[in-house]
Amino acid sequence: MTSREFDALVEKAIAKIPPRFRKRLRNVAFLVEREPPKPGLLGLYQGRPLPYRSVMEPFAMPDTITLYQAEHERMARDEGHLRKLVEETVWHEVAHYFGMNEREVRRAERRRARTSLQ
Repeated sequence: MTSREFDALVEKAIAKIPPRFRKRLRNVAFLVEREPPKPGLLGLYQGRPLPYRSVMEPFAMPDTITLYQAEHERMARDEGHLRKLVEETVWHEVAHYFGMNEREVRRAERRRARTSLQ
């Protein structure tokens, strides 16, 4: 898959975030890199989670959510599965932006998976 095609998958995944959350995504840059810094890493949130911010803080550089294209492609069984992995990774990293730790994100993912099966 070309980088442009993967970027389009990421854009579609961002668009699937419900508007009530998407409108609160401020000063966040979504990036795509080819390879992760360590094997198995699909995405990475870097920044200060929203609940820990203050209106009194001076200007800050954007938080970043990075998705790793090659790792997604290696894990995907087919194009549909690749799309699903990208959507799940975007959700996962956005949850970190909203202040959820890894355990809370995993718990929410399990609830979301159960709900989608019903």
